[in-house]
Amino acid sequence: MLTKSRLVLAGLVFGLGLNAVHAETIRVAVGTQDTTINCATGGLLIRELKLLEKYLPHDGKYKGVEYDIQWKNFTSGAPLTNEMIADKLDLGSMADFPGSFNGAAFEKAGKKSLFITVLSGSTTGSGNGIVVPKNSPITSVSQLKGKTISVPFASTSHGMLLRAIKAQGWDPEKDVNIITQAPEVAGPALQAGKIEAHADFVPFAELFPYRGIARKIYDGSQAATPTFHGSLVNAEYAKKYPEIVVAFLRAAIEADRLFAAEPEKYSELIAKVTGIEAEVNYLFHGPLGLQTRDLTWKPEYRQALKTSIETLRNLKRIENNLEVDTFIDDRYIREAFKQAGLDYEKQLKNYDKLALRAKDATTGKPIADLKRVSDIWVEGEPLVRHYASPESAFTDLRKLEAGGKKIRAIYARDFETGVRIFGDDAWYVAGKNGEVQAYLLKESAEAAAKTNGARVLDYAAAKGDSKLAVASSQ
Repeated sequence: MLTKSRLVLAGLVFGLGLNAVHAETIRVAVGTQDTTINCATGGLLIRELKLLEKYLPHDGKYKGVEYDIQWKNFTSGAPLTNEMIADKLDLGSMADFPGSFNGAAFEKAGKKSLFITVLSGSTTGSGNGIVVPKNSPITSVSQLKGKTISVPFASTSHGMLLRAIKAQGWDPEKDVNIITQAPEVAGPALQAGKIEAHADFVPFAELFPYRGIARKIYDGSQAATPTFHGSLVNAEYAKKYPEIVVAFLRAAIEADRLFAAEPEKYSELIAKVTGIEAEVNYLFHGPLGLQTRDLTWKPEYRQALKTSIETLRNLKRIENNLEVDTFIDDRYIREAFKQAGLDYEKQLKNYDKLALRAKDATTGKPIADLKRVSDIWVEGEPLVRHYASPESAFTDLRKLEAGGKKIRAIYARDFETGVRIFGDDAWYVAGKNGEVQAYLLKESAEAAAKTNGARVLDYAAAKGDSKLAVASSQ
């Protein structure tokens, strides 16, 4: 027989049980593209560092709520979009072209998605690129007429390729043979010589050269067309749970801050998760990186979305009239900035890459002029070494290799565009005074050398040129 106290206790337990049964569980299902490293701050880093849990709301209407956080990784935007439309995902990250597909597909299904933030991009188009087999004699797009070029169809790199072909005055239907290939297929095809060139998005135009199977001959910045990756949300979900959307963006802001503070550390984390080498991740997201992490809707990114929609419509890949002004919704990222104590309007006007504040590793002097900055990542060293010039880097490189040190990567800045490139794939122009300038394209280096009466050197020649060592030590 139960005593009165035991009855009271039993009632409390029963009541708590009912509350537990009826506690609301809210799903937060996020689609990521881990190997598309521009999406890292909107997926991989948030997941691995458990940042979403840090910012999800637990007060007001969310008091007592339990969260069912789900993560699913994709290699491209199309299947991610399919699962968002099927209500299997609430948020997802992708580039401007697949993002346009996302918006159009939602509308076709009688629904709506919103592009809520930029994650990373380039207002000049860097990130996309064209590569050729490592030993190919081709050094520029002008030599691709009549050649077979593969590209992931309807991707942001597809748009870049079409613009590059148009700039040559060619007909993409007649003057080149464009075929569709995913990067995992294109890599072996390049190695086997089955294609003459491949156009692709982040990070494959840099990853293939780093792995020694290709050489980059074109950077998207030459087309001067902005490109970006960002995050989208199901509009119905955002309307029902705006605080959760803001929490996701708070986590993205935090991931961005951490990456900026320790780019080598988080480049290594991305490598551990994805297999994309840390040296490639750093090329994109280290100081003065190939692309800029930026969570604000700059006019150039809005235009990039318009351009992608128009291009896809011309390719007859989408049919409905997706409107950029209603597709982009910056209310959530503005609120996230506000909660984080950041000035959205100030960042909206800021076009600077991640700053480099460093001393030359050979001279110890602060690096003031960034035009000729070079970098070396030495095996066994946690931080990248920085140099004011290529000749300064070559001087240290010779000493390091003579001492038995292994080099993970050497970086340079294209003197023409300011784009960071792998130094061992660059062309160098050596002036009579020993000053060196790095270029991505051989034809650009040759034009500069002709104007200045200088020499054009490949990486091996520049590294072994004793005159550069003498000039840099003076």
